[in-house]
Amino acid sequence: MLARDLILWLSTKPSVTNTIARRGMKDGFARRFIAGETLDEVLSACATLCAQGRTVSLNHLGENVSTEAAANKVSDTYVHLLELLHARNLPGNTSIKLTQLGLVVGRDLCENLTRSIARRAQELHLTIEIDMEGSAYIEVTLEIFEAVQRASGNVALAIQAYLYRSESDLQRLERLQPKIRLVKGAYREPKNVAFQEKAAVDANFKRLTTHLMEGAARGTFFPAIGSHDPAMAAHAQAEAARLQVPKDKYEFQMLYGIQRDLQDQVFREGHRVQVYVSFGTDWCPWFMRRLAERPANCWFVLRSLLAERKT
Repeated sequence: MLARDLILWLSTKPSVTNTIARRGMKDGFARRFIAGETLDEVLSACATLCAQGRTVSLNHLGENVSTEAAANKVSDTYVHLLELLHARNLPGNTSIKLTQLGLVVGRDLCENLTRSIARRAQELHLTIEIDMEGSAYIEVTLEIFEAVQRASGNVALAIQAYLYRSESDLQRLERLQPKIRLVKGAYREPKNVAFQEKAAVDANFKRLTTHLMEGAARGTFFPAIGSHDPAMAAHAQAEAARLQVPKDKYEFQMLYGIQRDLQDQVFREGHRVQVYVSFGTDWCPWFMRRLAERPANCWFVLRSLLAERKT
């Protein structure tokens, strides 16, 4: 737990993230998580995944955009990604972050940009997914999701199992019959907001998985189980079987390059697998939050930093 807290704290320090960013792609350790920094790199990775039978969700890394011009530029990028997926016949969608679409600049700006991205996706017969960010943004994220989902009906949302409020949020959202990506959560949250112990997070993840699968059996949720933990995957499979949920009514979502053996196993067993493919130059804070989920991965970074000090 101390290691996780330290990594999350360091992820907010530009002096640390800039040092890692200088070496990550050059030395290769970041490519375990990041498909690349350019569109050509990420589309090549997506083509390989789709040829294997997976679908993809493209995550253009970056957050906390602070100007309207920058938010508009990000929106254009998301639309371009959707058009490229459509043009290349790659099954998947884009996953957007509301702080990257100007949420800290203005709620109306952010909602309007989100609506325009969803409309373009609808025209292309595609979907979008909205990431859930830190707890300060949860309520406004839910409100924007609800508005855009009611308007276009092609929007999914991430829900974080380590938050106390997530079960009530699912009850609130069920009437919209959405796709929900259930993840454990990767931000540093206080104890009055989130479970702090892994066992408690795991237990809540299982409860929420059951909640979603029960909704899938009723036709009110499409669960996307976002975990690399074999125990969580096994629980989801068991609940789907118990409730007789068809395999085309839920999916597993996993990060690019992580637990590839588990991804292959789940896919071979006939389950849908969507790979969350991250790319872009602003990858380091996101990368460090992934490290915090499994602190042993820090050795990849430390070896590179030690090598840098010797040069």
